Amino acid sequence: MTAGTTARLSSALEGCRIVIAVDRRSSELTAALQRHGASVMQAPALTIESHIDDDALLERTAELIAHPPDIVVATTGVGFRGWIEAADEADLLTGLEAALAGAQIVARGPKARGAIQQAGFTADWVAESETAAELGAYLVAEGVAGKRIAVQHHGSGADGLDELFTAHGADVVSLTVYRWGPPPDPEPVRRSVLQAAAGEVDAVLFTSAPGASEWLAEARRATVIDALRDRAERGRLVMAAVGPVTVVPLQEAAIPALIAERGRLGSLVRTVVTHFGGGHAPGLATACGRLELRSGGAVLGGRFIALSPAGVALLDALFDAGGAVVTRAALQEALPGAGRNAHAVEMAIARLREALAAPELIKTVVKRGYRLNVEDPE
Repeated sequence: MTAGTTARLSSALEGCRIVIAVDRRSSELTAALQRHGASVMQAPALTIESHIDDDALLERTAELIAHPPDIVVATTGVGFRGWIEAADEADLLTGLEAALAGAQIVARGPKARGAIQQAGFTADWVAESETAAELGAYLVAEGVAGKRIAVQHHGSGADGLDELFTAHGADVVSLTVYRWGPPPDPEPVRRSVLQAAAGEVDAVLFTSAPGASEWLAEARRATVIDALRDRAERGRLVMAAVGPVTVVPLQEAAIPALIAERGRLGSLVRTVVTHFGGGHAPGLATACGRLELRSGGAVLGGRFIALSPAGVALLDALFDAGGAVVTRAALQEALPGAGRNAHAVEMAIARLREALAAPELIKTVVKRGYRLNVEDPE
């Protein structure tokens, strides 16, 4: 194996084009998917500022697990989600959930309260003004002397809460979570959204709730959110999230999604590999073997066959019919590009049959059209 070559572990994702809407550890995730044959497009919807020390965050999280807090302060929804996700990825979430179970949890505003609820907790109090000043005044009035307070900050953390609580006798554990910034290049994000809606992508992977939210926001701006939902509902587009926190924006958009069993990148990769390589993708039993579609071609009898865009489009229309006849006019509409006519359909079908090397798969129905030779068609 030459330098720079990725060792192939399987062909489970061969023919799959996968978008990773991820900034953090994107190279690692890309390499893991490529080892199973995937073609990967990186389209991070957000970036993470690099000056925040994740090790320090996890160290303080472990301290809270060992010595649980009396009070937890959530200043932002993004920051609280980021903390939960970081704990989940580091295998600390179970311990953190136990440590926070008996704490009073207060939120700076409704977004922070929403993140608290999404993580499975209940906010005991929410600042109406959404200001750190109101939150601080509320807790000081209640009395913080001798209490252990975990304060989740977002960004620089310069909101004065640490100093305020310390001055009133509290033991403060400050948690500065990484900060989200705009995507390094918005064009790949927009392109990935459009391609996913058009059927040119097999899966989109998310590792953070904010990243998922922003990618979906771009889909709404491009007015393709309904197309994405339709493809996901039909199983033709896999939306996969690294854990229960990350999947929330997809659930709120009513988009079906796979959730990795454990909040790790390795588990996310295994979930996607198992889906496509384990026969869980939509398929048809045909006279030539099980047929599954990929954005780059088809898997027939366990063998991937690369196809042209026209071949994929025709096979897609025939596949959706499930063995029923598809008229030449309908196939003509399915063909991409200009110059679509009856003769173009016949030529495209001939080339598709040749590429598939399975003459019996596509049947001609005289004067009507074409159909797939499926077993037990409805």
